[in-house]
Amino acid sequence: MDCIHLTGIRAYGYTGYLPEEQVLGQWFEVDVKLWLDLSKPAQTDAIADTLDYRSVISLVQHLVKSSKFALVEKLAGTIADSILQECDRVTQVQVKLSKPAAPIPDFGGKISIELTRTQAIT
Repeated sequence: MDCIHLTGIRAYGYTGYLPEEQVLGQWFEVDVKLWLDLSKPAQTDAIADTLDYRSVISLVQHLVKSSKFALVEKLAGTIADSILQECDRVTQVQVKLSKPAAPIPDFGGKISIELTRTQAIT
């Protein structure tokens, strides 16, 4: 199956376990992989035959900015489920959500959650 990668989507959001994370907020970074059939747009060169990934980027940014969850796992799951709901051409999605500056003493790394969801067959 073909795949579109959207990497480095940044947005300021208010998800976090600590109360100050939900008040002060922090930056999040999101990478998304979208599995879908790209054979037709590869032949036609028509945007109508593919996925307009600007809408996916906008959706991810909106969800990060407007959500207030305690866990990044919940935010990552919400992003994945929303993409599958909004983009019927996408058969599978992988979301990697990172907190580049997690408020953990003596920790300079970043926290990342990666999950994969598949479109429900109806």
